Amino acid sequence: MIRCVHSAAALLMAAVLWSMAMLALAPAPALAVVEVDITKGRVDPLPIALPNFLGESPGEQQSGIDITGVIGSNLQRSGLFRPLPQDSYIENITDFGRVPRFGDWRTIQAQGLVTGRVIMQADGRLRAEFRLWDIFAEKQILGLQFVSRPKNWRRIGHLISDAIYKAVTGEEGYFDTRIVFIEEEGPKDQRSKRLAIMDQDGFNVRRLTNGQDLVLTPRFSPTSQEITYMSYAGGKPRVYLYNIETGLREIVGVFPNMSFAPRFSPDGQQVVMSLQKGGNSDIYALDLRSRTTRQLTNTPSINTAPSYSPDGRQIVFESDRDGTQQVYVMNADGSGQQRISFGQGRYSTPVWSPRGDHIAFTKSGGGRFSIGVMRPDGSGERILTEGYHNEGPTWAPNGRVIMFFRESPGASGGPQLYSVDLTGYNERKVPTPGFASDPAWSPLLK
Repeated sequence: MIRCVHSAAALLMAAVLWSMAMLALAPAPALAVVEVDITKGRVDPLPIALPNFLGESPGEQQSGIDITGVIGSNLQRSGLFRPLPQDSYIENITDFGRVPRFGDWRTIQAQGLVTGRVIMQADGRLRAEFRLWDIFAEKQILGLQFVSRPKNWRRIGHLISDAIYKAVTGEEGYFDTRIVFIEEEGPKDQRSKRLAIMDQDGFNVRRLTNGQDLVLTPRFSPTSQEITYMSYAGGKPRVYLYNIETGLREIVGVFPNMSFAPRFSPDGQQVVMSLQKGGNSDIYALDLRSRTTRQLTNTPSINTAPSYSPDGRQIVFESDRDGTQQVYVMNADGSGQQRISFGQGRYSTPVWSPRGDHIAFTKSGGGRFSIGVMRPDGSGERILTEGYHNEGPTWAPNGRVIMFFRESPGASGGPQLYSVDLTGYNERKVPTPGFASDPAWSPLLK
């Protein structure tokens, strides 16, 4: 079975499932699947061994070390895997074609083992092959190879990480993704804000705007590598569409006093947004084909921060119609509006999970800002993390990890990106060159 992954940079990767006589793929993974129960606290990570991928030439060996490093970092950050230190390994993997000595790996408590090699092909492309082994069942459960230009070695590592994650957890991975965010620079009261993009692990940062105009609230399309965001270019608030692959930018519409984030519908054909009129704001849906708008809310209050459910049938949003910021849900046509948040404090920035089972939100009260989740009917509210100023949750495409930004206090403080999983225990800082805010997670790259 062959699948090809294409990008605008002419990236071509082939992932080929091996069926070898001596190492046939098992019909189903034997490695114990990691089960995450978000109501029972910490997850016991799976011990996994990751020897450096083999290579014959110095260049192949270095690529093998680099790719292995990306895989180990990805799996460890997920909180579901515990890569074992390489100095604890008993067996020295020197032949990719040989079956490992499973007893040696059991001795160091490894449950999974990844072996691999890197080959520079005659056509100048880099081929990375790997196998995932179940140590206790003593069998191979996955074998794949990826081919690309040498400069794409990081993406190869992300794709291998996703394949391992899925084989062990039974769910899609989220490592071959990107984050668009606002890069902030300068004094706290005079910050320039640029639109920037990077890999989900903080590498390959690229600026998309020059910082001369204020940009806010970037959001990814769920169906393409396209971003919608708001910019004050020329002093007027406008909604833009930006194609990451081509660099083309177009104005969606010019709206007086527009507020908060435009967001795509699940099919990518509409953008839902909040438009301010006087002291109030209401939610509108914009059809990207006809460029016509349809008003969805009409109350003397602030209705904003809309987000579609993954099936496109409902929209979650925030409103202060009852006196304080709270979370509401309505049908996509604006009917059936009902409040779903009833805890102490103010609720804002609701975002529907790609899985449809949770809504993430920001909650403030008592001088603290929290990132939490609740079910679509408002039940099961849980706080995942608290801080001086946490805000702006965004979901990984598998619906298991949330990224947000946290503002640090003081004149020299600023926002930084963090991630946390649904258990609330695996919180990690996401590295960025400087201050960063308002992240938005892309779908899996194609």
